[in-house]
Amino acid sequence: MGVSALFHDASIAMIEDDQILFAGHSERYGAKVKLDQDLNPELVKNALQYGSPDELVWYENHWKKRRRQVYAGEYKQAFSLDSFPKKYLKKHGLSFKNTPLSTFDHHYSHACAGYYTSPFKDAVIVVIDAIGEWDTITIWEAKDQKITKLHSTRYPHSLGLLYTAFTVNIGLKPLHEEYITMGMAGYGEPVYYEQIRDKYVEWMGNGEFKLKMNVHKGVDFKPKQDTAQSMYDIAASIQALTEDALFNIMRCAQRKTKSKNLVFMGGVALNCKANSTISNLWDNIWIMPSPGDSGNSLGAALAKRNEWVEWKTSFLGYNIDRPYPVKDIVYELSKNKICGVANGRAEFGPRALGHRSLLADPRGPGIKDRVNTIKKRQKFRPFAPAILEEHVHDYFDMPKGVEVSPYMQFTAQCKKPHLFPAIIHVDGSSRVQTVGKNDSPGFRALLEEWYRVTECPMLLNTSLNIRGKPMVNDEKDAEDWEKEYNVKVY
Repeated sequence: MGVSALFHDASIAMIEDDQILFAGHSERYGAKVKLDQDLNPELVKNALQYGSPDELVWYENHWKKRRRQVYAGEYKQAFSLDSFPKKYLKKHGLSFKNTPLSTFDHHYSHACAGYYTSPFKDAVIVVIDAIGEWDTITIWEAKDQKITKLHSTRYPHSLGLLYTAFTVNIGLKPLHEEYITMGMAGYGEPVYYEQIRDKYVEWMGNGEFKLKMNVHKGVDFKPKQDTAQSMYDIAASIQALTEDALFNIMRCAQRKTKSKNLVFMGGVALNCKANSTISNLWDNIWIMPSPGDSGNSLGAALAKRNEWVEWKTSFLGYNIDRPYPVKDIVYELSKNKICGVANGRAEFGPRALGHRSLLADPRGPGIKDRVNTIKKRQKFRPFAPAILEEHVHDYFDMPKGVEVSPYMQFTAQCKKPHLFPAIIHVDGSSRVQTVGKNDSPGFRALLEEWYRVTECPMLLNTSLNIRGKPMVNDEKDAEDWEKEYNVKVY
């Protein structure tokens, strides 16, 4: 059993031999607290249904983290006795007689989560996040079962922290709404790029990213005019700077190893727009569908195992065990244009992929506004298309080197935006999910039937949640959601 907790998005993963038995997010259980940092008793109970662990593994080195917290002035966190892994796990019902506890470094857990779920036997691994213990950017060489660190950028020099600081600067919530910053960027121009770079960045070449100051507690960047457009322009500027820094880091990674396979992990790997700028640098890219800290529960377990697992699917969480009612959903979509799906095992990762989804006909001019109203989101927010894999190139210009995108990890320009206004962002892009024949039997069958009936090979797909709340998880969640928002959930 691997465990990630006490920072944000706590999770548990269970593996046995080469199989992932379970992986789930704490936020979706109990009190339903978005990005819950603590383990929930219901999550623990669900995980233990798959067996009692022979070994427990914690996702980071708590002693190194405490030293960094003291350095950063986070004295309350550093000296909290409740944050010792063994004591914390016992408090949450995870103390077993004669069960050993291991710990691994934060970025190494990220690296293992990516490499040992990938199809590669050799790879360069790049991990970029806000902060681990001290590492913020690491580059690793992986061959066979050996993972070797080649490069490290350390706190307080952090690309992830800078992006989060500007997320707060434009009025959004840190660690929660960086994806909104990415969406806002499409409405702006990077007019503040040079000002931000010159004020905050000392150097961002040859894989290094050096800041002129510690931005952990935020930045004070004020545009000349405090308008919505200025906020969009700031978002566009920090997005452009992030893309440039990421490109430089990836070029450095290429120079350090001979592998043509990239494993990209850490919270920054959720920036699908930035991912699309580096896709042509590699022959193959693997981003595990939960690349942020929640994925480190799986990464910690894999670090201990030191061997690949068979990656079959991201549907690894709570199971709503009932048939996937394809014809009923198609009928509802044909009639009312929108419906929810809560069916099968929940997705591991932040994106709904057809098991905890709000679906809609992407062709209607008012659909995007209707869905945003239901989800209580800003009107400018775009939605993703889920499309039959074999049709993706007929409708989207996929980034160079990206043939399929089953986990919504890249953006692509739509070739026929006038036909699908509900899934097109203001810049003409879409965060595409391709659905192949082996990705999800129920969701795949739904798209096939929708295509047969409508000749449209895609559906709008967004998470079955409300802004600021976690995704629907169990049967009661689905029933409550349907009653509250008067949208049928299957």
